[in-house]
Amino acid sequence: MRVLAAMSGGVDSAVAAARAVEAGHDVTGVHLALARNPQTYRTGARGCCTLEDSRDARRAADVLGIPFYVWDMADRFHDDVVDDFVAEYAAGRTPNPCLRCNEKIKFTAVLDRAVALGFDAVVTGHHARLGPDGLLRRSVDPAKDQSYVLAVLTRAQLDRSIFPLGDSTKAEVRAEAARRGLAVADKPDSHDICFIADGDTRGFLAERLGEAPGEVVDALTGAVVGNHSGAYQYTVGQRRGLHLDRPAADGRPRYVLSITPKTNTVTVGPAEALEVSSVRATRPVWTGGPRPDGPIECEVQLRAHGDVVPAAVAVDADALHAALRRPLRGVAAGQAIVAYRPDPAGDVVLGSATITA
Repeated sequence: MRVLAAMSGGVDSAVAAARAVEAGHDVTGVHLALARNPQTYRTGARGCCTLEDSRDARRAADVLGIPFYVWDMADRFHDDVVDDFVAEYAAGRTPNPCLRCNEKIKFTAVLDRAVALGFDAVVTGHHARLGPDGLLRRSVDPAKDQSYVLAVLTRAQLDRSIFPLGDSTKAEVRAEAARRGLAVADKPDSHDICFIADGDTRGFLAERLGEAPGEVVDALTGAVVGNHSGAYQYTVGQRRGLHLDRPAADGRPRYVLSITPKTNTVTVGPAEALEVSSVRATRPVWTGGPRPDGPIECEVQLRAHGDVVPAAVAVDADALHAALRRPLRGVAAGQAIVAYRPDPAGDVVLGSATITA
């Protein structure tokens, strides 16, 4: 099989490419240049997409003896991921840019180009499993599982994807990289949002959206308890950095409960007011089979590395409704709800949708 290995410059993608070579595939490595200014996309172990990453990917390809290319997708990444990230925050939602990158870049733009060039599949270093049945499952390493951010993929995209690392822990991947003589064996993982190298999301958004002063309102009393310079600086469930002028009457901490862009209001309240028992989401994608005809009992995850709870999920037209069997806190519009079916061979991803309410 002729496959394209997406090589980010990290240890996971290097070992994934090595395993594809070992499996007998005809492998070509490609590094995605996603930064318009590569020098600004990393500070220490933060971020990705730097010239250093490109060189690390090329060195790994040389060790493996495979052809290597760099594809410039900076404009597409900026339009589909960075601009989308800013627009979502401006609309009072909390996006997941890794999920969007998988949906729009790695498994749409890259896969489409790969197929057009005659490749049969794309290999990535994601920690997730695709079994012989073609179903997407969680990784054996729960701390590194990335099935949540891959749940936006369609059945057709998964049929042309290979995830060689799903049966290994991260420690095993690093040890293998060292045995293979790959210099990235001990390279730190990137953290936070790749295009915000210093980790200052507030500053990043303020630079692009400007100041938009508004009020912080107590949900229980309706009183104005503070002011903000931009509602986009807050996310549901946030406790720190609220800068409230008036403490709660009971002395307990308050959390962000909701963000209303129309009135530019941030509403705060007690922790228990964050509890959610019902979720509505749109644009469902069913990767584990056909769309359900009726309600299904399954498990759902509502944020990356978040808690998993049992739920009854029903589909209505282009919307998904989930009744959670146990309330969750910190559920934010813009995140994904991913449905899983417990399975002896590993939890199976049934589908996902974008939370709206």
